[in-house]
Amino acid sequence: MERKMQSCYRDILAALLFFLASPFYIKVKAKATLFTELVQVIVASYKTKSPKLLSSSSTEMLYHHKNGSTLVFPSEKMRFLNKACIIHDPEQDLTPDGRAKNPWNLCTVDQVEDLKALLKVIPIWLSGIVTFININQTSFSVLQASSMDRKIMGNFEIPAGSFGIFNIISMILWVAFYDQVLLPIAARINGKPVYLTARQRMGIGTFISFLSVVVTATVECIRLSLAFKEGISDDPEAIVHMSALWLLPQYCLIGLTLGLSAIAQNEFFISELPRSMSSMASTLCGVGISLGCLVASFIMSTIDDFTKRGGGESWISTNINKGHYDYYFWVLSGLSLANFFFFLICCWTYGPCRGEEGNVNDEEVSLR
Repeated sequence: MERKMQSCYRDILAALLFFLASPFYIKVKAKATLFTELVQVIVASYKTKSPKLLSSSSTEMLYHHKNGSTLVFPSEKMRFLNKACIIHDPEQDLTPDGRAKNPWNLCTVDQVEDLKALLKVIPIWLSGIVTFININQTSFSVLQASSMDRKIMGNFEIPAGSFGIFNIISMILWVAFYDQVLLPIAARINGKPVYLTARQRMGIGTFISFLSVVVTATVECIRLSLAFKEGISDDPEAIVHMSALWLLPQYCLIGLTLGLSAIAQNEFFISELPRSMSSMASTLCGVGISLGCLVASFIMSTIDDFTKRGGGESWISTNINKGHYDYYFWVLSGLSLANFFFFLICCWTYGPCRGEEGNVNDEEVSLR
């Protein structure tokens, strides 16, 4: 008790000394955050009244750009945002040193292009959320494994919660196979370096994610039919005489999805967004995973409430042998298939990525 009180006194003294020394600190004026700058573009483009938007490279338009910037004119895409960087009256809009008097009325060309780049990748990012919904079904997988025969090699029983390791193993094996085996063999056959673009890997991962929920629904349908035949539907703790190794395909497919889609998303966002947005690019995938968890919970609770109406048995019952988790995963498979086509449409509307506008380098051949 005395040691805790001494530690508490030291913490209070340290905090007091920190604040007492505040007048001696060098205080740097905080700059606007990247998020604030993006919001400024939206506000400035809304507030600015422009009767006619000419071509971005028109000599009649004067654009505001920061010193040393290579962007003199904004791009033609999403031209309605270009209003945010148009200088109408240099004397009223700019300070003597060339900065905007009010950043909420006038932004730089770089800020406008940063926002355009972010808005451009958002649809593809949204398609990745559905992929992560399928990945975040671990709680059901544990219930499924616990209701099946997990014994291998005599009396050794695999813990139900340990089946998730197969996701990691399959992801590691895929990454190693792709980098060390698949690409070198393809390059040797073509005589030139071969690679899959980030969007191609994301597309394959999205489709494999769809296959994973189809396999999960199929295996669960077989498991439920066996539980009904064995007369154990009313016993939530009963074990179905079906090997838990039937779950390995769905775990391996989820691992492939992680190895393809998640890694490719990070690569895509970092390569497509400007360097000034590198911190945001590196976190977009993590935010997508978090939202995938949130949306997965929302979908599950919605289906649970909907199927319980009228006193019926919920698909997502606490008794896994009596519920219909197979129906639940068929719903996810339909959502995943629709998401796959949505991803294809997003890629088509996105156009070429950076470095793909011109001819492909003779030393690199993309698998298309």
